Amino acid sequence: MVGQDNQTGITEFILLGFSKERGTNVFLFTVVLCMYLITLVGNTLIIVAICIDPRLNTPMYFFLCNLSILDIGYTTSVVPQLLAHFLMNKKNIYFNRCMAQLYIALFLGSVEYILLAFMAYDRYVAVCHPLRYKIIMSRRVCIHMMMASWISGFINAVVHTTFTMRLHFCNYNIINHFVCELLAVINLACSDTFVNEIGLTVSWVLVLLTPCTFIMLSYVYIISAIVRIRSAEGRHKAFSTCTSHLTVVTLCYGTVMLAYITPKAETLPHRDKILSFLYAVVTPMLNPLIYSLRNKDVKAALTKIIQRKNIILER
Repeated sequence: MVGQDNQTGITEFILLGFSKERGTNVFLFTVVLCMYLITLVGNTLIIVAICIDPRLNTPMYFFLCNLSILDIGYTTSVVPQLLAHFLMNKKNIYFNRCMAQLYIALFLGSVEYILLAFMAYDRYVAVCHPLRYKIIMSRRVCIHMMMASWISGFINAVVHTTFTMRLHFCNYNIINHFVCELLAVINLACSDTFVNEIGLTVSWVLVLLTPCTFIMLSYVYIISAIVRIRSAEGRHKAFSTCTSHLTVVTLCYGTVMLAYITPKAETLPHRDKILSFLYAVVTPMLNPLIYSLRNKDVKAALTKIIQRKNIILER
């Protein structure tokens, strides 16, 4: 590590991971590798389907395409290193690489939280103001929403990473985690972390609590509008357009809130690792499955892609 020795006193961190047993790590390597491949294939198919099928040229699928890009980026920032550490005796990561991983995770994670709030607004407009949907959710508005998500995530990641790099780390460099997670790294610091804690509180309010509140309010209006629909078929159709998004919101916000809100469980030392694993590995794998299994348009587009591929292979 260049340029950080005078500030930290250490050049690398040691990640404890999940287990020290060779057999367990080999098994976990196989499972995580399969999940990672499913994530890459599933999200890539979603992106390709949305890009080539004109029927999916709508705001909802524009946001879904960005969500798939985020899922690929986030899980790729974590899983390759995790797979390598499963097969290594010394699970070390250099300080600069740890900060880079921390930045990427904060950046893409923040963008996803805000993006999910904009997707909730999209569903609100579609259900509550269907006649004005194309006017309200114009291409320009969608692009501005997407830019706001990425810029907010960038600022949040830069602030936290900068504050973390300014901390002093003494001789203890063992992180009881499988990734350079923000709280796990801050807890190792031997200098005052008051500024970091203030930053975490502000970030919690702006990046998590505010979007989550916005999503809940949107669904209050959505459910109220659905209840007023007279036909059962109309209610079912309106609700089916929201279930996929609501499921993804529950997975994303549920895991992060359990990790950052609930008290640390002394009887469950691996709780934070499990919750981080759910968010970083499991959720990106499930997102394309959730959207494709419950969406006829996406399934039709994916079927068309597979049929085209079969025709090309037959030739």
